[in-house]
Amino acid sequence: MADSLVLFTSIGLSEQKAKETLKNEALSSTLKDAIIQAQRVRGASGVDKAMGTLLYSMASRLKDSKRVAFLSDSIVQSKICTELQLAAALEFVKSHPHDPINQREFEKACGVGVVITPEQIEDAVESVMKKHKEHLLMERYHFNMGLLMGEARAALKWADGKVIKNEVDLQVLHLLGPKTEADLEKKAKPQKAKVAEIEVKAKKEEAAVNGEVKTGEGKSLMEQLRGEAIKFHKPGENYTTEGYVVTPNTMDLLKKHMEITGGQIRTRFPPEPNGILHIGHAKAINFNFGYAKANNGICFLRYDDTNPEKEEEKYFTAIKDMVEWLGYKPHEITHASDNFQQLYVLAVDLIRRGHAYICHQKGEELKGHNAPASPWRDRPTEESLVLFERMKKGLFAEGEATLRMKMVMEDGKMDPVAYRIKYTPHHRTGDEWCIYPTYDYTHCLCDSIENITHSLCTKEFQARRSSYFWLCNTLDVYCPVQWEYGRLNLTYTVVSKRKIIKLVETGVVRDWDDPRLFTLTALKRRGFPPEAINNFCARVGVTVSQTTTEPHLLESCVRDVLNDRAPRAMAVLEPLKVTITNLPETSKSDIRVPDFPANEAKGSHTVPFTRTIFIEESDFREVMEKGYKRLTPEQPVGLRHAGYVISVKKVLKDAQGKVVELEVNCCSSETAEKPKAFIHWVSQPLVCEVRLYERLFLHKYPEDPSEVPNGFLSDINPHSLHTISSALVDTSVKGAKILDRFQFERVGYFSLDPDSTADKLVFNRTVTLKEDPGKI
Repeated sequence: MADSLVLFTSIGLSEQKAKETLKNEALSSTLKDAIIQAQRVRGASGVDKAMGTLLYSMASRLKDSKRVAFLSDSIVQSKICTELQLAAALEFVKSHPHDPINQREFEKACGVGVVITPEQIEDAVESVMKKHKEHLLMERYHFNMGLLMGEARAALKWADGKVIKNEVDLQVLHLLGPKTEADLEKKAKPQKAKVAEIEVKAKKEEAAVNGEVKTGEGKSLMEQLRGEAIKFHKPGENYTTEGYVVTPNTMDLLKKHMEITGGQIRTRFPPEPNGILHIGHAKAINFNFGYAKANNGICFLRYDDTNPEKEEEKYFTAIKDMVEWLGYKPHEITHASDNFQQLYVLAVDLIRRGHAYICHQKGEELKGHNAPASPWRDRPTEESLVLFERMKKGLFAEGEATLRMKMVMEDGKMDPVAYRIKYTPHHRTGDEWCIYPTYDYTHCLCDSIENITHSLCTKEFQARRSSYFWLCNTLDVYCPVQWEYGRLNLTYTVVSKRKIIKLVETGVVRDWDDPRLFTLTALKRRGFPPEAINNFCARVGVTVSQTTTEPHLLESCVRDVLNDRAPRAMAVLEPLKVTITNLPETSKSDIRVPDFPANEAKGSHTVPFTRTIFIEESDFREVMEKGYKRLTPEQPVGLRHAGYVISVKKVLKDAQGKVVELEVNCCSSETAEKPKAFIHWVSQPLVCEVRLYERLFLHKYPEDPSEVPNGFLSDINPHSLHTISSALVDTSVKGAKILDRFQFERVGYFSLDPDSTADKLVFNRTVTLKEDPGKI
């Protein structure tokens, strides 16, 4: 270690930096090789500090250790003299993984030998200054000087950035003179011209369809997913990805891949058809379909139907419906079972190549990461081929034999299973097969068959990346790139298929679409707009980090959409009868109510106004309290949209002393003193059922034993559903279709439930009008 410390300090590293470097074994090894090679070439001349800095930078960024000598030579021979040239050199060797490197192409790509004279820099800056002279004179030092630097750098690719900056500063000073007090003042932000609200909303609606809505906290979903925003490889440049394995046939396979795809981005969304999609899948759908859409590519909906025991037709249909509901259309719907024959042929090839074998260990013996090694691992290839054929013909019982791959996964698990026996008819292939491939075997090969460019999956599949690359390369087929991103999790819920089934079976919820769940079918039934879910995914972001998010952030996205989309209506959940005594018994008039009060140009509807109306019980108090602004015997109140103010004349009660009716007088709001509040009301209303939802679980993490020691079923919120069977709603909702959404003024956003009949409408509360910080 002492020798290495001396070696590192000899190229100009401080002792502290050298010691830190020694802690990184991979970096230390690469840097040591680079310095030794440099000293061999330089001899007595030694390595100066500038060269040492470049050697260190190269060693810390280089992934391919076989290029160390080549790049070290280029640095100490003064071919690579700047960080800019080094970056170009690293990019060149990364994109040319095979020897020999074409020296001429390399030097051209890195600007070797290119000399930029001071006169060239002066001329280039002068040209840029001339182009922007008018704006420079107008804005003076408030002008964006970075623009001048950027254009000058673009014109002089290999010039020293510091020299360019000095020249820009000099020419700006010559043109504008020294800074004045006005130049030093902070630039005022220009007032944006106001655009008519209706135009703004129209643009928002159009943008929502295309995924271009800003989240309020940054870029739209499409902006985040466009190629440059995510540093993914370009089609055909799979080999530039860290960890990607390059074989002698890689370049030929990539060439054929590019001929088939034409350089188009291809992704896939590969759900298992054994359950309903949940909110986490919404991120996966947006990521896979959105990335393809944002980059003019295509996305397949591929059902991973390799387990016939758990797959049902209803799940296939529901998955497709949810993908389309979120606004995405698959380029093609495919199935893993489409490839069963091809996968079988590849499995035979894998055995022939000596990389798979038939094993007779039981399933329980294979569980965990410390499972005992198989005693059949080294059985002869021909024997495994015969046994695999016998498996295919149904000559073994379930669990009696498996096909296992000879490889170790990133998480240390050895020899994952490729095929197992299941005597269950398949929904598409019937009894044709009794052996079915596993995810570890199927997924990467189906990606290869479909020429997927970017295999996007959540972080828990990172442990399978090495097996993904290994299997494609071992079979000598096109190898896509697996990219992982952070899974989306929500608090106060469970999304596990097994746990949702338990909730259904125990009667806690009615089915997979119970609006208290966070399955996509449940959110749709509750009235969540698909645009809101997509916007939520954009707000969470497409980062690789795991995220656990509060439900109120999703609800906020829902309010943002429904505020612009849901027409207003008036509904009374806990009715109190009000008789207006100074109106005739036959009095009836039509009141115009705007669908969107903030923008009355979007339409209106009429509701009847008669002698008898109904208001919310909570909008009346018999005893006046401080701060209460609604109706009391001493305090009148206005009626929304009606143009009337009412005041209490008599309070009627039942035998138990409960207030059951109010007798009031009304007068025009134009002549009366302005009331402290306006309340909603209904007259000649429809009777409907209203379902109010709260969180299903009491704790944030119902699956965490430290929070809920007795299991998630013990954490159910007893008040998660409150049904009001005789709520009243105005007649404007008559004729509404299932899932139509409304804002019940002062109450919340509601959606028409599929349980509705011609005789009685049923409304689900989608979200409250604003977040209630006190709710469970």
